[in-house]
Amino acid sequence: NMNYLLMFIFFISSKLTVYSRRWSERQLSLQSGGTVTIPCHYDMKYIQHKKYWCYDAKAAFNYCEILAYGNTTKGRVTVTDYPAQSLFTVTMRDLQSGDTGMYFCAVEIGGIFQPDVKEDIYITVKSGPDVSVVESSVSGQEGGSVSVQCLYSAGYQNEQKQWCRSKDQRCYTVGRTDTSQNSTVQTSDDGRRSFSVEMSGLQKSDAGWYWCKTGDLQAPVHLSVSDAPTAMITNPGI
Repeated sequence: NMNYLLMFIFFISSKLTVYSRRWSERQLSLQSGGTVTIPCHYDMKYIQHKKYWCYDAKAAFNYCEILAYGNTTKGRVTVTDYPAQSLFTVTMRDLQSGDTGMYFCAVEIGGIFQPDVKEDIYITVKSGPDVSVVESSVSGQEGGSVSVQCLYSAGYQNEQKQWCRSKDQRCYTVGRTDTSQNSTVQTSDDGRRSFSVEMSGLQKSDAGWYWCKTGDLQAPVHLSVSDAPTAMITNPGI
């Protein structure tokens, strides 16, 4: 019977859709009771469009519950737009295990035939996160250096470790020394459930969002770079 066959095909395709969307390109393991800030990048042509953060409560029906729009705070969620950087950030506070699930960074396009632009992020909230950072925000001076320590659980000991720049997704693999712009990126695994990243010769262009990545899990880190200190000029005649 053709009707039964069509129903069967629809059922299988729906299941595949749900399964594939369970695994996001970005997966975060977060501490219950903690706070996280996540960067969401968008194309410059969407600067004037509404930005929002939503929870994919019913993946099978492609339904997304909007938790907050850009430049607003709603409950435990704040969305802040940075048009000059073509990104917005999402801050989630007092994380609970019930917050576990699929979320979307989204730009509202409007129109029936123009779906919103979305990037999916799967978040797991637990008492002991599998991948995290000692400091989620670090700062350095132009020409100086900065260090980041990324932590991982025992189960991720043998996974590949990387330091990735968020906006262009360029990654630096642990155990190698690489060059980013004019700065040097050195990554090393200490073998005690953490790996360290040192960026030296910092440039203003190095500022922005990065991810500590271990296996499929990532943890966001923001780097700010201030002006190089001006040399003090002394008058030997005084």
